[in-house]
Amino acid sequence: MDYSKSLERLRKIMDELRTECPWDKKQTIHTLQPQTLEEVYELSETITNEDWKGLKEELGDLLLHIVFYSKIGSEQNKFTLDDVIEGVCNKLINRHPHIYGNVKVENDTDVKQNWEKIKQQEGKKSVLSGVPHAMPALIKALRLQEKTKQVGFEWENTGQVKAKVSEEMEELYEAVEQSDQNKIEGEFGDVLFALINYARFINVDPERALERTNKKFIRRFNMVEDMASGQGKSLHDMTLWEMDELWNKVKETEAGK
Repeated sequence: MDYSKSLERLRKIMDELRTECPWDKKQTIHTLQPQTLEEVYELSETITNEDWKGLKEELGDLLLHIVFYSKIGSEQNKFTLDDVIEGVCNKLINRHPHIYGNVKVENDTDVKQNWEKIKQQEGKKSVLSGVPHAMPALIKALRLQEKTKQVGFEWENTGQVKAKVSEEMEELYEAVEQSDQNKIEGEFGDVLFALINYARFINVDPERALERTNKKFIRRFNMVEDMASGQGKSLHDMTLWEMDELWNKVKETEAGK
């Protein structure tokens, strides 16, 4: 099939929906916002699962939202879809002087550092200004650390980060012993931040690692429920020891595969 005019077809459909569909006519940038966030999470799930068919579909849904916002923007005389596309094209060219200019780079680290320098030249007041306030805390911590790394604010080796994790754990234990809930929360946050830092140094994506564990827990707990049901029991009526015994059986079953 010839897809060369697909974007124009999508724009035409959006124009028709905006004028003819009661639901589409009512939407604003604010009503679309939670739906867009949902689409991003659905997209993220397909990436985690390496679901290429699902990824293609979710990218289409996200593209629809971009076209939708641009349509509303044009109605408000703020910007058009062409403005959006042209803007990102200009940004990419400006921030890749090693491709479209005379700047020399040795590796991807140099590219990231140049990127941050150019953003500063464009008027960004802080290297952290590009990190959204509403971003989920775990991902935000990772992005903050990646950003500050570009200006040299970084540990020298994994051993230093490991020591920092141990230090923060000790401070958390001390806060727990003192029963100071405010301090406990603060120290717990410091532990998580240090662990995310450690994850970077051992080449682990902390978000992906945690989601992997979440999926494992769900899978195993569902198997515990099935085993209990097979014995004619309900988890509500079982002791922790009985449930733990089933949990260990599930782990043994998975280990034997």
